[in-house]
Amino acid sequence: MPSATRSNPHSFAARPVGYSVVALVLLLFTGLKPEAQTSTTPPADRGASQTDELRELREAVRDLQVQVTELKRELHHQHGTEGEASAPNPALAGATPANLAPQAAGENSQTKQQGTGLGIDFLRQSTIEVGLDVYYGYNFNNPIGRVNLLRAYDVSSNAFSLNQASLILKHDPDPAAGRRFGGRLDLQFGQATETLQGSGANEPRPEVYRPVFQVYGTYVFPAGKGLTLDVGKFASSLGFENNYSKDQLNYSRSYWFNFLPFYHMGARANYKFNDAIAVNYWAVNGTQQTEPFNGFKDQFFGLTLQPHKTVNWTLNYYLGQEHPDVVFFPNGGAPPNSPTEQGLPFQPITNAPNGRLHIFDSYVSWQSTPKLTFVLEGDYVIERLLEESSPSRVTGGAAYGRYQISPKTAFAIRGEYLNDHGGLFSAKTQALKEFTLTYDYKLAAGLLVRTEFRRDFSNLPFFLTDRLGILSDHQNTATMALIWWWGNKEETW
Repeated sequence: MPSATRSNPHSFAARPVGYSVVALVLLLFTGLKPEAQTSTTPPADRGASQTDELRELREAVRDLQVQVTELKRELHHQHGTEGEASAPNPALAGATPANLAPQAAGENSQTKQQGTGLGIDFLRQSTIEVGLDVYYGYNFNNPIGRVNLLRAYDVSSNAFSLNQASLILKHDPDPAAGRRFGGRLDLQFGQATETLQGSGANEPRPEVYRPVFQVYGTYVFPAGKGLTLDVGKFASSLGFENNYSKDQLNYSRSYWFNFLPFYHMGARANYKFNDAIAVNYWAVNGTQQTEPFNGFKDQFFGLTLQPHKTVNWTLNYYLGQEHPDVVFFPNGGAPPNSPTEQGLPFQPITNAPNGRLHIFDSYVSWQSTPKLTFVLEGDYVIERLLEESSPSRVTGGAAYGRYQISPKTAFAIRGEYLNDHGGLFSAKTQALKEFTLTYDYKLAAGLLVRTEFRRDFSNLPFFLTDRLGILSDHQNTATMALIWWWGNKEETW
């Protein structure tokens, strides 16, 4: 392959640096020679001549500086910074700091721009978010084992607890800037992570993926206003509430958040027709299944409406099949010659259950004033063990309200009802209700103190007490939480 410096023999960049050195030496020699010789020129005329010669010499040095700088730039592009660093700089001979300063500043600026390149641009286009969520909760039933039943995250009583430590890395697509791809990674540690991905009833090997709550790549296709496709593991949008405490109206999560899916693994597409209408479609392994335990691919259909700038309405339908067709033996006891999945033995289930899961979910939020928000949610869930089995169903909903008292303080309430017919949620047929009061105080940007009182109650004795085997029809809890978050982008996570 020919050398890059030979691509244009007529360009200045093709000449060796030594040419400039020779030229500078000749100019210096020529300019200084008359001063060393005996001359018949009168002293006054000789002084004027030397002044002119010195001025011409300085102008020649400046011209050489410009040429050498151009040569360095060409060499930088052709051979890289290593070659540039080893190249001599004849322009420094006889040059003063005052002459070099403006040019050096220009060179440093260009070198800085070239050196940053894609790496710095990528970091500027990406965001890093860190969150820390800790709490102290007290259950007035003083339950055995200090356990709060039917809680998603605040599961411990009379204990200082780490709910969640989070790290979020995002690189959002920007089609307007010519960048159609992006991605996201959410790492989590703490009690919430154990809840999100801790049960072998949902997937065969939850421990493999436990710290990774979300990880997916995004591509925006140039179709209409943009068709967005995500592939990977992502949080569910079933139900109004989500994972991160700082973005919720209350600290504790509702029954419906605890019951509806937390996450999915697969592909999802979103198309926004205009500012008022968008549609969603997913094809996923199942509910809370990074690895599936059957061959059925669950389907999701969603519609998002914004009939008014203060109103957002979401309607979702989810079709699944949540019964395994294999049984794993993580603790031994597998039949001889059982197949394995990365060392974990399993056996197929003969005549595996094939009943379907149907979730109808809808929620609407209304920002009635800049300070006052209302939310309503309604859900209907039905599931069968076999296609011909009688169904179990869960029905009900929740109502929310939040008032921003001042920039630092807010007050929120929540009430909900869940009729668990067949024990899909609580393993017992019962009618569950809860009421929650939450008060927020923002100590500083990125630091929130959240206090809460919550009462859970049922039409049956269900909740633990301080005596083994004695159950109560209610539990009252008080909680104080500290929530920190920091990063380079303020937004809902």
